[in-house]
Amino acid sequence: MQKLMHYSLVDIRLFVAVADAGNVSRGAAHCFLAPSSASLRIKQLEESLGTRLFVREARGVSLTRAGQVMLEHCRRCLAELEQMHANLAPYAEGVKSHVTLFANSTAIASYLPEDLSVFLRAYPAVRVSLEERLSHEIVAAVAEGRADIGVVTWSDEHPDVTFWPYHEDELVIVAPAATELGQDGKVRFVECLAHPIVSLASGTAIHTFIAGKAAALGYPIDVRIQVAGFSAVVALVRSGAGIAIVPRSVMRNLQDDGVRTLTLLEPWAVRQLSVCARSDEKLLSSHALALLQQLRGAYRGPAAG
Repeated sequence: MQKLMHYSLVDIRLFVAVADAGNVSRGAAHCFLAPSSASLRIKQLEESLGTRLFVREARGVSLTRAGQVMLEHCRRCLAELEQMHANLAPYAEGVKSHVTLFANSTAIASYLPEDLSVFLRAYPAVRVSLEERLSHEIVAAVAEGRADIGVVTWSDEHPDVTFWPYHEDELVIVAPAATELGQDGKVRFVECLAHPIVSLASGTAIHTFIAGKAAALGYPIDVRIQVAGFSAVVALVRSGAGIAIVPRSVMRNLQDDGVRTLTLLEPWAVRQLSVCARSDEKLLSSHALALLQQLRGAYRGPAAG
């Protein structure tokens, strides 16, 4: 039978403080404990775990291998506790509700900021957790109740999820102003694959989508550099690092000097963004339902070219 371990939050904080200080006395002072009390707590912690966490040295202490593993887990535990406190604090200050919204990178970079600002002005006591996910992950999270609302690029159905049109957008090519690509303002995807690509990070929705389209043609993608946001993508294209494929909608908020925006001549370039939620709307809170209704009413058709 596995040994039952006994230790408190004070022990965890003390352990991290001593590990960071490399000294029991300084770690104890950080936790407002006497050195003798700190030493006893560490000894009891080691006995509870059944292994030594520190090597006692002439000028302090150092972590054993077990101590290094313990430190990694303790940091994560303390970080989760801090996040819990941060998430709970607004409720003590009068927050009435919390809505969880998952969306893909296109929606977060283009349409959602404006729509969420309208919602939050109307409901100042509500908090919204917005997280970026791939569309298939979003649909699963909504179906399972881990997210109240999702914004996805999705053409299938789901037995437990209902979809409504949100915005129509299209993928375009952003190229350096001096490029010879697409002299008539239009270009085929296969032509783009002969050029180095500036992309969002692997795992993002748009990178995964484009990589899949290239693989279907039997071509590799020459990804020269990957960055975290569309503004950095466009800046690198402007510098001559390569070309990029981005939603046309994100270009509304970015400087387009030094780059050309080319129409991508592919049927899949036009994409429908949809809002989704569980089909049984009674499962939604009143504020989640209010946000859903606002997003459902935000449909404005294709992005301006």
